[in-house]
Amino acid sequence: MAGTGSDDEAGSAAADFVARLGAVMARAGLAGTIVSPQRLSGGANMESWLFGCAGPQGEGRFVLRRAPSAEWLATRALHMDGEAALVRHAHAGGVPAPEIVAELTPEDGFGIGFIMRCLPGSASPPDILAQAADGLIDEIAGALAAIHRLDTAPLGFLPRLDPAEGVEGLAAQFEEAGGDRPVIALGLAWLRANLPPPCPARVVHGDLRLGNILVDRGHLTGVLDWELAHLGDSHEDLAYGCMTVWRFGRLDRPAFGLATLERYFAAYRAAGGEDIDPERFRFWLVYRTVWWALGCMAMAQSWRARTDRSLERVVISRRTSEQELDLLLLLEQEAPEAERARALPPSPPPAAGSAGEASAAEILTAIAEWLGEAVKPKLEGRDRFDLAVARNALGIVQRELAGRPDPADRALANDVLAGRATLATPGLLARLRRAALDRLAADMPKYPALAPARAQWEQC
Repeated sequence: MAGTGSDDEAGSAAADFVARLGAVMARAGLAGTIVSPQRLSGGANMESWLFGCAGPQGEGRFVLRRAPSAEWLATRALHMDGEAALVRHAHAGGVPAPEIVAELTPEDGFGIGFIMRCLPGSASPPDILAQAADGLIDEIAGALAAIHRLDTAPLGFLPRLDPAEGVEGLAAQFEEAGGDRPVIALGLAWLRANLPPPCPARVVHGDLRLGNILVDRGHLTGVLDWELAHLGDSHEDLAYGCMTVWRFGRLDRPAFGLATLERYFAAYRAAGGEDIDPERFRFWLVYRTVWWALGCMAMAQSWRARTDRSLERVVISRRTSEQELDLLLLLEQEAPEAERARALPPSPPPAAGSAGEASAAEILTAIAEWLGEAVKPKLEGRDRFDLAVARNALGIVQRELAGRPDPADRALANDVLAGRATLATPGLLARLRRAALDRLAADMPKYPALAPARAQWEQC
């Protein structure tokens, strides 16, 4: 059967991809036949391609890391040549970072990025949690300590994060996104009131969590994805992997879903890390939760601006409600006991159903079922991942039609930022709790922290 024009174009594009990849490898002194290039699943920002290169010395496995567009790259504080230089510095400094073998140049006609040797192991959080050895948290803590000991002198190109400047940057981002989410406003107000004093600048990875490390047979083999690296407070790195969202359901193990904070902190100190200040740790835990809430919202802005039109972007934008719930759980201890014990207002009644023609929600359900039953078995790799994202998106819309509360409340957010409304304001915490529960139930009902938060708050 003759192929279609689109099939021919896809084949030509694939052949050009392989040819250009082979040319880059040859330039790096690793000439050979490119074998089985495949785009790796996940990753909301960078493209990652796994491939083999079969040469005279045998076949090696490599990873191409490439920016999705020059427009997207322009929004980054750290350019990819700086990222490559940092990864090389970390690799030489004893951090389990990949070895970079080639950087893309404009002459390659292949985009912007670099190629690394593939390290063994899996970056999948469920795989990591299933195989984790008892000492994995010690290895992660040791890697963090090694990162924080890196000589900063050759890294003057790294951006610096001052806490006060960072908070005001988040506030500006919040305003740009509408400034109408009261829980995020609450987080910003708390950060402004709890700024830590200055400290020595260390190399901060900026994104060290399950999903950005490699684990093989239970042990750490690599630290990946350095695009958010900067100079700043080491406590930021220590706190980031302890965010609820990065524990993947292990709510009773706050350190990466693997261990207690006490075990984690002790391992970090034993590996040569500095003493840990609990107040600094808490500041950065709140900071990064606000940061990720705003980062999720920015995904939708990126999609609207056509910087990145991937479906994954718009779905991730709805994960903002996860971080709003987590922020309330982090900050509610600041409220008076009477407010923490106040009963929640009732949820709004669900939308009335129809006994006649199919509703919009039912049509969405039918589409999702068809995709799962008829289309999913025919797909694999990245296409299968994208299908899962699409079905999730349909579910979000379906649940919103059933009555998701409107998150916008500019007046209340302004009152919170101005200090006119606080967690001591009668009824405010209960109101925010109810809205957070109802929105998250519509956006991401499987979020692990939702059920225990509902049980805790609704028994008041």
